[in-house]
Amino acid sequence: MRWQAKHDRDAFKEVWLLFDNEHGRFPLYPGESVWIEYAYTVGDDKWGNWFQRAVRLPTEQLEVQLVLPADLDPVVRGTETSMTAEASPLRTPPVRSDDAGLRHFTWITTTPALHARYRLEWRFRARPEPESDHGSTGD
Repeated sequence: MRWQAKHDRDAFKEVWLLFDNEHGRFPLYPGESVWIEYAYTVGDDKWGNWFQRAVRLPTEQLEVQLVLPADLDPVVRGTETSMTAEASPLRTPPVRSDDAGLRHFTWITTTPALHARYRLEWRFRARPEPESDHGSTGD
């Protein structure tokens, strides 16, 4: 599937999936469903301490997995924001597991609200926090 960068700034990136490739388009029609799975890696020098996902299409399940170095003792928390409400804590916390020097955090929600925005933030307890503007979301 092709993708297009809609916003590509230092503090904020937004990518749209285009539902086509070199063989043609494959639209998703009303009543149809599809499982979309994607992954990417961002270096520590290019990323802040958060990940945010907006729900713009009806979605049955949204799952986010974060894999962070266990030796930095990461902790993760999350918030949900809607068009009508301020940010509130996630209804279910991310689930943590450790494996081979990595700490995995998995968060799943079913039937997320349309136009909801989910944000996961982490900090490393074994490393001092850098000086930054924590109030800016970049969007």
